Amino acid sequence: MSSKTVIPKHIAVIMDGNGRWAKERGLPRRSGHQAGAESVRECVEACSELGVDFLTLYAFSSENWNRPKAEIKALMKLLERFLREKTPEICERNVRLQAIGRITDLPESCQKALSEAIDRSSENTGLTLILALSYGGREEIVDGIKSLIRHLDDGHIDRGMITPELFSKHLYTRYYPDPDLLIRTSGEMRLSNFLLWQISYSEIYITNKNWPDFRKQDLHNAIEDFSKRQRRFGGL
Repeated sequence: MSSKTVIPKHIAVIMDGNGRWAKERGLPRRSGHQAGAESVRECVEACSELGVDFLTLYAFSSENWNRPKAEIKALMKLLERFLREKTPEICERNVRLQAIGRITDLPESCQKALSEAIDRSSENTGLTLILALSYGGREEIVDGIKSLIRHLDDGHIDRGMITPELFSKHLYTRYYPDPDLLIRTSGEMRLSNFLLWQISYSEIYITNKNWPDFRKQDLHNAIEDFSKRQRRFGGL
């Protein structure tokens, strides 16, 4: 990293390509997901070292529930194992774990492991790692609208008070700043229902590498590219 490198405050990642990585090697899809866990470790480590404040990882989308039951079961077991095995390392690195999405859709054992990991890391003051689980951007916006309506009905706010800023406070991400940089692996050029409200002015970086091949240097490359962007937020 050069002295002129601008470190994003918040990085979001669409971790895509686990299945393709496995297929290219003649392996089952679950092997790709397992290999991707190492990329998560490297990404968290790199962000901690660079002083990134927030890292949001798209770990399991609301649409992923439509995958074969065997793959979903394997993913949930991998998630639970990751949480139980990596929480000590997360705490050692002073990382605070959080989660967004419809968490109650997860199996109870996963919910328990997630809750325990969040509790154990709650006092940490370094990087905030946010796992998007059973998450969908459209679902989040719908849930935000429902929350806003409840506040209207209860008389806590009136219609004239509704602004984009107020609505943001009713989203899953209300405690976090919007991402500065969105990274997508595997070369796909779409958002896949991820943080649709929050990435209005995020810089987007696409790499052709599949997620299991994404390493620290790839994150550094994305940040260096981000540093060259001129962020005008609609202005001149």
